[in-house]
Amino acid sequence: MKEDRWEFVGFLFTMCCSVFIGWEANSWYSDPANREAPSIVRHDVRTFRVTAYCPCEKCCGRFADGITASGHVIKPGDRFVAAPPEYTFGTIMEIPGYAAGKSVLVQDRGGVIKGNRLDVYFDTHQEALNWGVQILEVKL
Repeated sequence: MKEDRWEFVGFLFTMCCSVFIGWEANSWYSDPANREAPSIVRHDVRTFRVTAYCPCEKCCGRFADGITASGHVIKPGDRFVAAPPEYTFGTIMEIPGYAAGKSVLVQDRGGVIKGNRLDVYFDTHQEALNWGVQILEVKL
């Protein structure tokens, strides 16, 4: 009796989930070996003008203190993005040709970073200059 009640509670839970977040509750619940919730993955691809910067005074002016707008303390080898405020800190981005193909986080802002602009971080000014300005399809 007790097991039947929990079975029913589990069934109700999955049905509610299907209504609120679109899970296919029946197929998910019907297989007892597969009781993990399916992952919800959403990718947007947008075109950005991607420039680069480093922690020097030329690039950062009075904010050249080694701490990003999100409070991240920069370490050698870090890779992250400065993005407009509509992209919250921690947003994951994949930028072609940057960070050896790994995803990076939005961890900074910039005065001229608005609209479809991003600024990728490099350790040295020369690396930032070498990046230049690129128009890229970025996966969010």
